[in-house]
Amino acid sequence: MNVEELRDYCLSLGPDVEEKMPFQAFKAARGVLAFYVCGHMFCYFDVDGFSIVSLKCRPEDIDPLKEQHPEVTTPYNLSAKHWIGIVPSAADSALLRRLTLQSYLLVKQQYSHHKYKKK
Repeated sequence: MNVEELRDYCLSLGPDVEEKMPFQAFKAARGVLAFYVCGHMFCYFDVDGFSIVSLKCRPEDIDPLKEQHPEVTTPYNLSAKHWIGIVPSAADSALLRRLTLQSYLLVKQQYSHHKYKKK
């Protein structure tokens, strides 16, 4: 799965998905594209390097995923207790789609009960 395919997939998850490049103030992170649901991030990656995709994950699922899939690793610059990283060049597209969907659903479920106003 390449950058464009993953971007299209994230946007296809629902009309409530927003994409942003939130780190423009940081030179090393200007190319980071992030996807949000209910105002909270569920996926992000650097569009220039595309070496790791960071996804929200249930803490109890992280170790089993890492044991089963060597392409699942630590996230880029986020808590390894609630996030995973995936090497997209080594990951099967089906796995990347499944984990991205799970991340989206996890964040949506966690924050959908909060009052949320789209900016």
